[in-house]
Amino acid sequence: MALKVLTVDDSKTIRMIVKKAFKSFECELFEAENGRQGLEVAKKERPGLIVLDITMPVMTGTEMLAKLKNDPDLKDTPVIMLTAESGKENVLEIVKMGVSDYVVKPFKGEQLIERVTKILTLEPKKGAEPEDTSKKFFSVDGDVQILTLPQKIDRPTSVEIEGHLKGKIEAMLGSGLKKMILDMQKVVGTNVILIKLIIAIIQNCQNANIRVRVVGTRALHDELKEFQETSEIPIDLSIEEAKEKFQTG
Repeated sequence: MALKVLTVDDSKTIRMIVKKAFKSFECELFEAENGRQGLEVAKKERPGLIVLDITMPVMTGTEMLAKLKNDPDLKDTPVIMLTAESGKENVLEIVKMGVSDYVVKPFKGEQLIERVTKILTLEPKKGAEPEDTSKKFFSVDGDVQILTLPQKIDRPTSVEIEGHLKGKIEAMLGSGLKKMILDMQKVVGTNVILIKLIIAIIQNCQNANIRVRVVGTRALHDELKEFQETSEIPIDLSIEEAKEKFQTG
């Protein structure tokens, strides 16, 4: 039986992102533009999951959530909140109200599905293969796995890459690949999220006995040297240089 998913958001764009996120799974999608409409649909359809925005006209997401928790027939419905704010007080408020999880805007469909699968089991549509979103980051060049980082590294991107990393490492080991190049030539500017991601990638590779080399621009090389965590990491200036180091190192 298809999972009923209700998305409540005054933004048509957000509702479309949610709808697209579930397109590969056996789900029946319902929509509402505000909390009042959302309650009406919830009472009628009894969804198995509600994706609920916080800030909406007529009735906010927190107001709707409070009414859901006071309804004996709906109080146990899993709710994932969408919020434009990641502040501690904001998050604590919705956690205390009993949400199953939350996603900070802007977000990608894959991030939402990742949260959902921690709560519910999603059944893929028959005959449909889930989209492999890892291809935009990972590629194979000969006997080397290339992990290419985009220009900007924010929290959602970091979460998405780390979500693919374990599976890619397992696939590498299964196919006999033992070398990875972390290509950061497109990256502009460093931040704490990037530093943590670099460390996570290197540690995961080392734990799996996979040799890893880092490629970046001269400017990025200089910036990384300013962080204690990355100051000792060798930075090659091209993919070709990294491949040569694999041969001679």
